[in-house]
Amino acid sequence: MRVWIDITNSPHVPFFGPLVRLLRERGAEVSITTREYAQTLQLLAAAGLEARVIGAHGGRSAAGKAQALVSRLPALVRFGRAGRFDIALTHGSHELMLAARMLGIPGTTAFDYEYAWLQHQLGCRAARSVVVPAAIPPERLAPYGVRAGSGKLIRYEGLKEEYYLAGFEPDPAVPAALGIDLARVVVVVRTPPDVSLYHRHGNPLFPQVLERLGRDPAVQAVVLPRTDEQRAAIRALGLPSLIVPEQAVDAQSLIAVADLVVSAGGTMNREAVALGAPVVSLFGGRLGGVDEALVREGRLHPLVSAAALELRKRATGPAAAQRVRRDPGVLLELLLSPLRGSHRRDGLTAPR
Repeated sequence: MRVWIDITNSPHVPFFGPLVRLLRERGAEVSITTREYAQTLQLLAAAGLEARVIGAHGGRSAAGKAQALVSRLPALVRFGRAGRFDIALTHGSHELMLAARMLGIPGTTAFDYEYAWLQHQLGCRAARSVVVPAAIPPERLAPYGVRAGSGKLIRYEGLKEEYYLAGFEPDPAVPAALGIDLARVVVVVRTPPDVSLYHRHGNPLFPQVLERLGRDPAVQAVVLPRTDEQRAAIRALGLPSLIVPEQAVDAQSLIAVADLVVSAGGTMNREAVALGAPVVSLFGGRLGGVDEALVREGRLHPLVSAAALELRKRATGPAAAQRVRRDPGVLLELLLSPLRGSHRRDGLTAPR
């Protein structure tokens, strides 16, 4: 079996890491394409995943994204034609789904945020299967041509992070290398996805949070920027309690020791939940079904002001939140469903 995976953003690297290992253990030939964006290339290298770099992110504007699509799609088609693949898999790359459709390759796209309108209009319509968490109401996917009962929609229980982090154990060398003082209140901060079309109006709360954390001597906050521009801007603030790593780091190992995670993006919020860390959300876009469910369950807390941050050491023992680990093999089978010729419409799984 020849499998083509397109990884277009930093969070997709840990998502696909365990799945690539499973595929190769089964004897599959796996080829990975990617693009220049955020820390994607650094994280691929750190994970030992070789990838062919094709194109780059189109920037903030719709016109820029359209131009990136126009330039990247033909290159993907050429790559796919030469690869003679049996299936194409991605987490949100509409470009891969379009290329696969043009080449007659069965394609599966997965995602866990339903309001990336343009991405899903293109990717869902081109895909053979669409794999999403059960927390997303099916009726929200109908505008993208995905309807419950059609055989195209495949749903799974829980968070994708509970699957790909199932075998994860934190590396204590990661916080040590950054000089983190674990006696202080350790906060991990993720910056807003300013270049995302679904997050267009900025996040005025974020600089207030940085100011609050950065001037508190009892706090040590590690800020994980998405771009070099963000990194330079945050360092220029000169806030003494902030650490801004120079390169991409093992964020999961930082979350594991954090007393609090403050994230303006979705994936790190859910990684914190999966790893049992307290987390507050600064996400400035419309909440999707997954985050709505986490808020209802009390596992994710929207932040309304910097003053509302509760900065204290994390609970331990019976009072601590427990990890949920799910079998990534179950998720892989759902992604490979087009090869079976028939679809399981609800891939609902229980924790193990």
